Amino acid sequence: MSISRRTLNSIALGGLAATLFPPAPQAAQDKYAAILKADGQFGTYTQPWFLNSFLELADDLENARSAGKRFAIMWDQEGCPYCRETHLVNFSIPAVQDYVEANFDIVQMDIRGSREVTNFDGEVMSEKKLAALNLVRFTPTFQFFPETVEEVMGKSGKEAEVARIPGYMKPYFFLTHFQYVHEKAYTKTNFLKYLKSQVADLTAKGQSVPNW
Repeated sequence: MSISRRTLNSIALGGLAATLFPPAPQAAQDKYAAILKADGQFGTYTQPWFLNSFLELADDLENARSAGKRFAIMWDQEGCPYCRETHLVNFSIPAVQDYVEANFDIVQMDIRGSREVTNFDGEVMSEKKLAALNLVRFTPTFQFFPETVEEVMGKSGKEAEVARIPGYMKPYFFLTHFQYVHEKAYTKTNFLKYLKSQVADLTAKGQSVPNW
């Protein structure tokens, strides 16, 4: 199966998926359910396992490292349909949520937010200012950071990250991006090549890409 850059971009930034999933037992549905934080047509969703953070990024990164995890920021905003899809579809799939929760600490931030954040270098700013500094212009965006604070120091904005999910991705490609970071494949190749290799491996085993 060949995946072009144009196809990948379409996957990442396309419209809302109309994917159907087989019904799961109520207990399983509850375990993988998102939390609605606000009223409205879309509202703002979160995951109960997301990091409850003081928004001191150096501490969050160091705590993630101590726990054997990687640190990431999910940029979200009120009324974002693609964010809603990420929470209600992607993270509702056990294979996706279990892998991400086991290997990542994620802090959720508002691209327009006013909460104070202490950046890796100790500078205090609003969520909105940090989003601008990091060149985050739309949601959802996931930023993935190096394993240690030392690797971030001296870098500003987008330079500090090792990878990014720039928009909505369907669940299989979304999960693969987290695997790409967890396996530190970004030190050897870009995500498109990694994805192609993963699909090729499935094909060689007589398997197909999950229909998520």
